[in-house]
Amino acid sequence: MENIVTKLYAKRYYMIIYLLIVIMVSGLFYKNPLHGEGHIGYYLHILFVVLFAACLLIYPKYRSGILRWFIVFIATLLFYTLFLVYPETGSTILLIYFIPTISIIFFDKKLFYTSIILNQVLIIGTIAYIISSGKESLYPNVTSDTTGNIITFIGSQIFLYFIFYYTSERIAKMKLYYEQVKHAERLKTTGELAAAVAHEIRNPLTVVKGYLQLYEQDKSVSNSMKQSLPLLIEELDSAEQVISELLSLSQPTKNLKTERVDLQKSINSVAELLQSYGLLNNNKIEVAIEAGSYIEINKMELHQLLVNIVKNAIEASSAGGKIIITAKKTKEEYVEIKVQDSGIGMSEEELELIGKPFYSLKSKGTGLGVMICNNIVEKYNGSIQYTSLKGKGTTVAVRFPSVKSRDRSL
Repeated sequence: MENIVTKLYAKRYYMIIYLLIVIMVSGLFYKNPLHGEGHIGYYLHILFVVLFAACLLIYPKYRSGILRWFIVFIATLLFYTLFLVYPETGSTILLIYFIPTISIIFFDKKLFYTSIILNQVLIIGTIAYIISSGKESLYPNVTSDTTGNIITFIGSQIFLYFIFYYTSERIAKMKLYYEQVKHAERLKTTGELAAAVAHEIRNPLTVVKGYLQLYEQDKSVSNSMKQSLPLLIEELDSAEQVISELLSLSQPTKNLKTERVDLQKSINSVAELLQSYGLLNNNKIEVAIEAGSYIEINKMELHQLLVNIVKNAIEASSAGGKIIITAKKTKEEYVEIKVQDSGIGMSEEELELIGKPFYSLKSKGTGLGVMICNNIVEKYNGSIQYTSLKGKGTTVAVRFPSVKSRDRSL
């Protein structure tokens, strides 16, 4: 379906571009007063038409930022050439007014703001040149009412700005909504998959694991056979972990009891729990928690969230690296928890895929742990943000609404 939509878009795009090229080429020859006169302005007109048409034709195949900037640059040169070379055609001033609309088509903010500022500088410089060179009589549509034209030009640029601003805002909201819908669909699919197969897979795995453990203790089994049994049991444990994560996504948890939780106690508890795990690779966990940091949450889910994040930080860290856990209250009545490591880090492309089902940077990872963390944070009106640099480490920042501690005098 996506390929069909892309082909239809390309077909319509080229139809419009071919029509535009026909119009531009006809302007070069049909009743053109400079045709055959050897005027340098006419040759510039031809050059810019050819370059503009070529850029528009190759753009769908090479959608680079540099090409977008070049298209706007060539269009600016073309429209100003038309205005200066054909003074008797008063409508060319309108083309100059709407140069920034080309960048609106690309929805490139930087390009739009640059073109709208540059266009103002160029139009002022052009009018100043016409007046200073004594050519006012050649451009009566501009010089007969200079003040009115300037006001009209400024008004058109403001109008274009509002069109771009509200259009870009709407597209950003639509993009966010589309991402949320895709995320909801992924969760629904994953939950349905988990509900359908997890229980059926877990039962035979438990039976197989039990028999392997019995064989491991059976003296009649040869030593050579026993050497491979721990590996088999370990792989079954990995499979059970995946199934547990799938079940965690599929099970309803809306009615879990919440309570005011002291983050200082909860985070210290998780740090103590995982300290020995970190020491296996000589990683040290450092904790700095602001006293009086409380949130309303289910204690078990908070524990699951913190264990997942800290465990990921340990596994991403190199030998001897530190994992720093901090928590403090913010001015916006939120509590922010940060888990920072100095491990392998992630690229921008990898960061975009974080939280998607079955995407993981670990050799035996499933990506479901991050999905579970995101779900827990979202359930309690929190937010989670991942920042990372390749080779520099990763910081996970989780924010929850802050609540006051219980009055102990009651």
